[in-house]
Amino acid sequence: MSEAMEKHVVLLRGINVGGNRKVPMADLRDACRTAGFDDVETYIQSGNIVFTAGNAADAEAAIESIIERLCGFKVEAIARSAKQWAAYAKAPPFADPDDRGNIIHLGLSKRPPADGIADTLEARGKHGEKVVVRGDAIWIDFAEGVRDTKITPAAVDKAAGSTVTMRNWRTVLKIAEMLAG
Repeated sequence: MSEAMEKHVVLLRGINVGGNRKVPMADLRDACRTAGFDDVETYIQSGNIVFTAGNAADAEAAIESIIERLCGFKVEAIARSAKQWAAYAKAPPFADPDDRGNIIHLGLSKRPPADGIADTLEARGKHGEKVVVRGDAIWIDFAEGVRDTKITPAAVDKAAGSTVTMRNWRTVLKIAEMLAG
């Protein structure tokens, strides 16, 4: 029995933001198409890939493998279905997200976030950061922005118990638009 095809997003952790972990998006799109994914699109250079495939878990593993072959290094990928993403985009836990699109972030982890992550991260914050966990979504309002926060990617990973990648509210909305299109 063949698997139903649906749209997914895969978020890549820590690429094209400095250092030597460069992943050319045009090459990645081509490699995804060659691997059998349909409707492949990317959004900005920080690793957001939208495509049609069978299921999120298989897509996540396939993208990790493609990048390792293409670029020669490992990148962790976190996949969600279009349905899951639509739910994130419909219900952010903070008021006026559209007015604060660069300071409200959605974090998604490789495995379900550890219990107590919100309290752990808020205790680490020094600028009034607020953290809300809803299901598999870790929402952070970086009140004064991300520049001087003590809630670093490494701290989020440690508190979550697995790799987390984050996207700001504006990116959440753009990906939702791409998945709906």
